[in-house]
Amino acid sequence: MSIALSSDQVWKVVERELFAVLATVNARGEPRTAGIVYKVRDKKLYIATDFSSVKAKNAKRNPHVSLTVTVNKRLPFLPWIKIPAATVTFQGVAKVHAANAVDPGLQKVLLGGLKVDDKVMSDLCFIEVAPEGDFITYGVGVSLMTMRDPEAARGRAPV
Repeated sequence: MSIALSSDQVWKVVERELFAVLATVNARGEPRTAGIVYKVRDKKLYIATDFSSVKAKNAKRNPHVSLTVTVNKRLPFLPWIKIPAATVTFQGVAKVHAANAVDPGLQKVLLGGLKVDDKVMSDLCFIEVAPEGDFITYGVGVSLMTMRDPEAARGRAPV
């Protein structure tokens, strides 16, 4: 039996993390994944990359994407014991924006205050992902012992 999670519970987890795996589809219809660093703003995820990146090209060609956010789990006094990461997976619609076309506040958040020259800024884009449907979770809101039972560790929440 999967656990019932609220949308707010899952959003708090997604907002707290910064790494995810972005899945796109290339021009030949083949799946491609890439590890990304993201920021959340107004319940959308933003990824900084350059226009020539595979992820930007694929997202522009086919905006239907999937993201899996990984959530590290640890035993506080036994950090050498490996624990599988918890995950939050969802589908979404991506939009590719030129970096200089988004508001300066968002630019600052995504670039971490990094100063970039005009040439770099002209090559840079931000991928905005608006989640749709449900969040599918594993290990979110459950104990490490519960994670040993895949059925009990699964969860679902509306986006």
